[in-house]
Amino acid sequence: MNMQASHSLFALVDVNNFYVSCERVFQPKLEQVPMVVLSNNDGCAVARSAEVKALGVKMGTPWFQMQDLAKQHGITAYSSNYTLYGDMSNRVVQVLRGFTPHLEVYSIDESFLQIETVLKQYPNTIELGQSIKQKVKETTGLPVCVGIGASKTLAKLANHLAKKHPQFLGVCDVNAMSKEELYQWMSETAVDEVWGVGRRIAKKLKAQGIQSVFDLLQASPQAMRQQFGVVMERLCYELRGVSCLKLEEVAPAKQQIIASRSFGKLVTSQAELAQSVATHAARAAEKLRSQDSVTGALTVFIQTNPFKQNEPQHHQSITIPLADATDNTLTLTNAALAGLRQIFQPNFRYKKAGVILNLISDKPTTQQSLFDDVQVKGKSASLMRAVDAINTRFGNAAIRSAAAGTNNTKQAWQMRSGNRSPNYTTQWDELPIARAR
Repeated sequence: MNMQASHSLFALVDVNNFYVSCERVFQPKLEQVPMVVLSNNDGCAVARSAEVKALGVKMGTPWFQMQDLAKQHGITAYSSNYTLYGDMSNRVVQVLRGFTPHLEVYSIDESFLQIETVLKQYPNTIELGQSIKQKVKETTGLPVCVGIGASKTLAKLANHLAKKHPQFLGVCDVNAMSKEELYQWMSETAVDEVWGVGRRIAKKLKAQGIQSVFDLLQASPQAMRQQFGVVMERLCYELRGVSCLKLEEVAPAKQQIIASRSFGKLVTSQAELAQSVATHAARAAEKLRSQDSVTGALTVFIQTNPFKQNEPQHHQSITIPLADATDNTLTLTNAALAGLRQIFQPNFRYKKAGVILNLISDKPTTQQSLFDDVQVKGKSASLMRAVDAINTRFGNAAIRSAAAGTNNTKQAWQMRSGNRSPNYTTQWDELPIARAR
């Protein structure tokens, strides 16, 4: 087992109610207002403000089921704006890199930092945590909580305590606690809160009398391994302050990239499907280039709405092998459209289309064809870099292939987002305007 020395110290920085907080940065009037952010097509709640959580609304509750509650309590709903959230996430990460280069971006709103090497610059860990919290707030407007521990699992637990208990003022270091204090907090925290313990495993643990984090701490790591595997054994050691999970400073390249969305309305024409597929191919290609990879095959799929049982159903996919592994948007778009032409059937109402990139490999190590035109490939790579740079600066799809359609033609099939906030940070024409009174 790969165990690091126990002198390691980790901090988990987590943005509070991330999507909601992003919306509030640019609309201060939403502070204290009960609000939810909805999933694709304005379906269900993917983020809830503290005020909405207090009303008992669960994650994933469909918006239509909240209508009465929304009227009663004035709940505001926003469509998800992943362009804004992604950019705000990147800004938080840039702030965190100012504290230490040893950083793992765990999710859109969470990052692990290894901090034992930077502690000498601060009186103690709490001061460091407060500095991080303050700097992120000053720079991005986003509120964060910081959890600190001798392992990533303990840092995650500390972050949970920092969020749930106001006396920590948003920063909790379980490593600085006495054993008695730590064990008390662990005994008051359900085992479900341990990082990596899902609902199914928690149910099995509780059946054995392991109800709290402290109960799991007392369990034999070897016995846990026999029942649940090596991951659970590592979590047990991590709870004891033995670091088994190293920092993933470089995110592993994705072995499969999927780009798909449900349509805002049912689609019948091949032309609309083609625009959707071309858009997804471009987005997948951009993700591919961002991890410096190429793909050797592409799958395109289309499907009707399985919940409309009274309508005829058509679900089909096709995989297109590529002559040479590539990251070129135009090549992938042409392959996707060729696949679509083969699987499209008229007289169906389609709900979803998407593109999957398979056979992904690292770009530098890919075998090149003997017949490749090096000059042409060089121009292609330069073009793709230029496209990515412009789209990064001016917003997603500022430049796109003709096959992806114009904004006017896309309106028919694009997903619903009836109350999406502007792209405040990535689109010049959507910048917030401050007016002096």
